[in-house]
Amino acid sequence: MVRKQVDYGAEGILLAGAGRAILLQLANPAIGRGVAAHSTFTQRPVNRLKGTLTYVYGIVYGTEGQVTEVRRRVNQAHVPVRRTPDESSAGYNAYDPSLQLWVAATLYDTALTIIEKIQGPLADDAADAMYQDYARIGTALQLPPDMWPKDRAAFARYWEEQLSSLHAEDEGVRVGRGLLFPEHAALWYRAIMPAARFLTAGLLPDQVRKDFGLPWSDRHQRRYDRTWRILAVAYPVLPRRIRHWFKDYCLGELEKDLQRNGRSRERQGTGA
Repeated sequence: MVRKQVDYGAEGILLAGAGRAILLQLANPAIGRGVAAHSTFTQRPVNRLKGTLTYVYGIVYGTEGQVTEVRRRVNQAHVPVRRTPDESSAGYNAYDPSLQLWVAATLYDTALTIIEKIQGPLADDAADAMYQDYARIGTALQLPPDMWPKDRAAFARYWEEQLSSLHAEDEGVRVGRGLLFPEHAALWYRAIMPAARFLTAGLLPDQVRKDFGLPWSDRHQRRYDRTWRILAVAYPVLPRRIRHWFKDYCLGELEKDLQRNGRSRERQGTGA
């Protein structure tokens, strides 16, 4: 697969926005209820994050076989959460295209927000290319292509409209705070959470930040601005192999799984 020269979606700094994207998704009441009823986010946050990013990397950077595999995994995970309005998740359906659009939108807007904090505003051609990459993240599943806003201006209108009515309900808040304040996670995960909570809070819109009970003040804002000024200087000078390490790791693990599955099918086919 031939890639454009600058692969913004591969940058490891995007991990700094993971909490923002997740909380924005949970702030949609239907998603918050569905995740609370069916997800293991709070029990296995690292595994879930890796799974989501493997899907993103697979769709944007993967081979044909890798794309097929990540689509299969996500579809399989969504089967148990296809519900009707009289069931426990209050009508949440993981195949609902409007909810798929919101999930993909949060991933795109968060990625763009982080990249522009590091790189500054993108040139139109780079911004358009990045936008098209993220369109594929939604449309690779069941999201109809014509539901993805046709250009960045249309996306901006869609985004502002969604934010104006976004308000997290109790179920989503409970899941989100379980992720932000883990009680039973590995020690290393709990150790990085204060920094993750701080960046997440700073990246969120005011209303969503308040919904999840994240404190913010002028002092927080000054520290937050200073942190991004430092990152904007330090991050771009890192070697590419470090900046793209997590993307390369996820795709490498995905390919290993494909090869193991292929060998297993061959043994079953030969009766070994």
